[in-house]
Amino acid sequence: MTGTPLIDRELEDLPPELRWQEWLRRVEAVLFASKDPVEVDALQRVVGQGVSVEILMSDLKAQLKDRPYDVARIGDGWQLRTKASYGEVIRVAANVEDELSGLKEFDVAVLAAIAYHQPITRDGLRDIFGKDIARELIGRLSSRDLIAAGPRSPRRGAPYTYVTTDLFLTAFGLESLADLPDREAMQDAGILG
Repeated sequence: MTGTPLIDRELEDLPPELRWQEWLRRVEAVLFASKDPVEVDALQRVVGQGVSVEILMSDLKAQLKDRPYDVARIGDGWQLRTKASYGEVIRVAANVEDELSGLKEFDVAVLAAIAYHQPITRDGLRDIFGKDIARELIGRLSSRDLIAAGPRSPRRGAPYTYVTTDLFLTAFGLESLADLPDREAMQDAGILG
């Protein structure tokens, strides 16, 4: 028989406190094993019916407060993330660069414009910056998985649009696009036109 293995989700043979701890360990294990944010539906499949994943996450965050990693909300899911204060240590040990290293200042400006105006076409970016945005720049951002193709524009020729990804949220430590700095403050600072 193929399909989803059966697990005891309810754990009725355990006392309530041990049951809760087992659900916490299950959720942490799933998050630990995943390189991508894990959606609530997936987490709900490993805990008892009617158990609030949000409350489990709150308790897990509290348990991890003294650890070098934390659980963070990313888009529609949750992910274990190293605390920012340990990021450089990991990059040195693993001899890797972060998602933003090597990007030019203009690349980051285009990335910010996409974040604030998505979905946006290259023509829309040209209107913002007053010059054509090179396909190579879009390719750099896309190859780092910071942006992705969005819905086709309803304009003539149906040009591609671009949107940010979950990795963009992770790279900037955001839960969602709602956490972007206020546009008016960015405009007042001269960062956004």
